[in-house]
Amino acid sequence: MQTIIEDSSLKPILDKVVAQERLSFDDGVTLYQSPDILAVGHMANLVRERLHGNTTYFNVNRHINPTDVCVASCRLCAFGKKKKDPKAYTMSLDQVWEVAGHGYSESVTEFHIVGGLHPELTLDWYCQMLKGLKERFPQVHLKAFTMVEISFLAQRAKLSIRETLERLKEAGMDSMPGGGAEIFSEPVRRIICDHKIDGNEWLETARQAHKLGLRSNCTMLYGHIETESDRVDHLVRLRSLQDETNGFVTFIPLAFHPDNTPLHHIEKTTGFDDIRNIAVSG
Repeated sequence: MQTIIEDSSLKPILDKVVAQERLSFDDGVTLYQSPDILAVGHMANLVRERLHGNTTYFNVNRHINPTDVCVASCRLCAFGKKKKDPKAYTMSLDQVWEVAGHGYSESVTEFHIVGGLHPELTLDWYCQMLKGLKERFPQVHLKAFTMVEISFLAQRAKLSIRETLERLKEAGMDSMPGGGAEIFSEPVRRIICDHKIDGNEWLETARQAHKLGLRSNCTMLYGHIETESDRVDHLVRLRSLQDETNGFVTFIPLAFHPDNTPLHHIEKTTGFDDIRNIAVSG
């Protein structure tokens, strides 16, 4: 079936997609700026069908957030709280293991474990948590700790990133989620998440994990103050690391939710924004 392209700037990109050629940075910007969302989606679907046919992949997971106490104060965050906040919480190990059992059934394939950067919980504590989960749920995959959390734990334990990852892997960590990447653009990070590691540190932590055989997700937070060029830069840098390590399992575009954050004045993304980000990242 012939593809109808209303935006002529997309025709060279379609030719590349059909020829299975890699798209450039400028191609990415064009895709974000084109008004022809149907053509952008059609090209993304061509790639999807080429890679996966009509097969869709999913898992059944349960989220475990051991604490919302966090030393960072990111402007994009509605989750983290300071230790003295009366609404803040930190689970004990027994509570973590109990929460893991809530709603558990044989269909659960994964525990997704992330939390705040707690000023007192140690690397040993997290290793005990993982070991306890493995003992109680040996068949469940443990996807745990963002690159930001790993860097924080390494700093507190006075260990290298690799040593920290080795400890956690030995304790039962099977893979890693992709949170904390946000947008790699440093000017943007200085505004929305200046308390976190920078983009290069996030990528290096992921690189070290992949070298140890730990696969991970990767993400991009969009819909705040970033530009289309910032988004493309982010995608290109993730693609470059994937070329090197082949360690990313899934890319997840995350729409920014401004409610209950210092950036609450920003308008929420639209359905068209969300569809475009899924399509372009494909």
